[in-house]
Amino acid sequence: MDDMMNREDEREKIEIELMLDGIHRFYGFDFRNYAYSSLRRRIWHRIHTEKLQTVSALQERILHDRGALERLLSDLSIPVTEMFRNPTMFRWFREHLIPILRNYPYLRIWHAGCSTGEEVYSMAIMLHEEGLYDRTRIYATDMNQFSLDKAKEGLFPLEKMKDYTKNYMDAGGTQSFSEYYTAKYNSVIFQPFLKKNIIFAEHNLATDRSFNEFQVIFCRNVMIYFDKVLQDRVHRLFYESLAMDGVLALGNKESINFTAHMAQYEVLSDKEKLYRKVR
Repeated sequence: MDDMMNREDEREKIEIELMLDGIHRFYGFDFRNYAYSSLRRRIWHRIHTEKLQTVSALQERILHDRGALERLLSDLSIPVTEMFRNPTMFRWFREHLIPILRNYPYLRIWHAGCSTGEEVYSMAIMLHEEGLYDRTRIYATDMNQFSLDKAKEGLFPLEKMKDYTKNYMDAGGTQSFSEYYTAKYNSVIFQPFLKKNIIFAEHNLATDRSFNEFQVIFCRNVMIYFDKVLQDRVHRLFYESLAMDGVLALGNKESINFTAHMAQYEVLSDKEKLYRKVR
């Protein structure tokens, strides 16, 4: 019985590897170094949703139907985000880093894996309140075009505003949060001026290269879905993309510890996962 189960697990793993290789070769999306257990769970969710029976059947559909690929991409990049998520990090950033950023004549900030844009708009609001937004360019990137399209709209559910308002206040917000959006039916749309210095663009951390030099890079709760090989690649990409004294912000379950570039950073706040490139 155990041997039979092991054979089934092995066959399934081969099927998944073949499908991921096919997606990479045919479409250019590379999920081959994503954490296997999370990947497997999301693939089977898509198999059941498509009313299929096997990984191979899903592979056949994806390779012949771009729509099926788009649906799988949404599964594999499920957005788990909110405005001013982990507000103590935003408060720390506002109180300790904004004074330093004031010394720069121009700022470039990269939100890598921006999902549907909640964190991007949070940054725009904070920079606006601190008088830095007009000399800042925010680059918001994700591999999922559907998420990017939602981010560009700046349209969010009205029901989330109560929680977002609390996060905003806990993060040190200085205005009334409702000034930044207009409610319409069951949604809110954020004010157009918040988008004026944001560039939304498709970028795949698994395959694409650096495209600029940045004073700040945010990539929070993205690399937890990557295996060690891909994590190392992304850490190298961020190190090469950060200006000297630039700041890297990671998620609360992520760290630069045990990475090849650990010695090149100074820990600004271990609790808030903020690091400065010093060499």
